Amino acid sequence: MAYKKVFKRSEIKYIITKSQYLLICGLLKDRMHPDEYGKSVICNLYLDTPDFLLIRRSIEKPVYKEKLRVRSYGVATNDTPVYLELKKKFKGVVYKRRVGLLNSQLNDFLDGKDLPCDNKQVEKEIRYALNFYKDVKPRMFLSYVREAFYGNDDKDFRITFDSNIIWRDYDLSLSGGVYGNRLLDEDTYLMEVKTETAIPMWLSAFLSQHKIFKQSFSKYGTAYTRLMLDKNKKAAVSA
Repeated sequence: MAYKKVFKRSEIKYIITKSQYLLICGLLKDRMHPDEYGKSVICNLYLDTPDFLLIRRSIEKPVYKEKLRVRSYGVATNDTPVYLELKKKFKGVVYKRRVGLLNSQLNDFLDGKDLPCDNKQVEKEIRYALNFYKDVKPRMFLSYVREAFYGNDDKDFRITFDSNIIWRDYDLSLSGGVYGNRLLDEDTYLMEVKTETAIPMWLSAFLSQHKIFKQSFSKYGTAYTRLMLDKNKKAAVSA
């Protein structure tokens, strides 16, 4: 079982159009480089309580919040590496714990089974969160196509573009394929700027010039809100 060390950074989000995306990609050409995977499909299972306590608290925008999720790069098989993450956010700064295991081991780990590990502290923190929130299980599937870029002079400066964001609250498996409900319009992108310092002046000037402003946006939070609206509509119709 592989572990990833904790890191912290700010994540600033923007909702942009396809034309703005193309302009920004042109701007990045001489300043940043794409990661080795190019465009890749990322699949996530968000873990929560039966009454969605974690995401409900997150939507309230507290000073401190956390999420639990499992991620695979592409649709998983039994032998695909997946990553169980505890993502904490305090005063706008993100802290993350991450443990890697095989997709076939995921249910055993969630059920408390011991697996070979080399960092007991990380495992303890993740297990504490799993035990603290009662009956935590996968509650939402979310996938998207991601492009990631890294700064030529600062590897900790990163920009990602997510498109074709899809969600569903059934068939909750990383092996089930990419299908469900679209979260954003087809020609709309979620851009995230991830940095441990400040946004560089060249990017800040570009965003200001094109009137692109940061927004508060959560993929899981938005999908949960859509889910609740759909359930309320159905309940009203059947009443």
